Amino acid sequence: MFTGIIEALAEVVSIKEEKSNVHFTLLCPFTSELKIDQSLAHNGVCLTVVGVNGETYTVTAIAETLSRTNLGQLQVGDKVNLERCLLANSRYDGHIVQGHVDQVGVCQEVREQEGSWLYRIGYEPKAAGHITVEKGSICVNGISLTVVESGPDYFSVAIIPYTYDFTNLSSVKAGDLVNLEFDIIGKYVARLLQK
Repeated sequence: MFTGIIEALAEVVSIKEEKSNVHFTLLCPFTSELKIDQSLAHNGVCLTVVGVNGETYTVTAIAETLSRTNLGQLQVGDKVNLERCLLANSRYDGHIVQGHVDQVGVCQEVREQEGSWLYRIGYEPKAAGHITVEKGSICVNGISLTVVESGPDYFSVAIIPYTYDFTNLSSVKAGDLVNLEFDIIGKYVARLLQK
């Protein structure tokens, strides 16, 4: 489980395809603390560390993961938001994030607002649980954010300077794909109401 509070940015240093899998090798500030079989969220996608070599580590994305996320669009040199799993004795600063991306959304607009940024994200409402509510939680590229405006197929979030400076949202522009994980509590409530 994760909280959506980004710890660091990793840089993609190598991408290797093997059948339908893609192996990503990345460089991050805490590689020395990683171990094989550890879960790590990459742009909100929970991936398992399969190798550690000096200052780099490797994770593997399977076809299912690549089809539901923006990881297949990564290129060498791209920055990825990273979060390690929640420790049982940690503060719970974000919201419940599983690292299981529901779908990609499309950034429709980025508007600078005198010290903050407003992002409008469109998405395909595929399932009843793929909803947002104003002042509710949404996870965008692994970042726990508060919904400002909520529509039937879009939402907006406001970004403070710290989040803009220390995540890869600063490089997201209109037309870019972002990973979305909708609030797990909202998904369960929506499922129960369907019955």
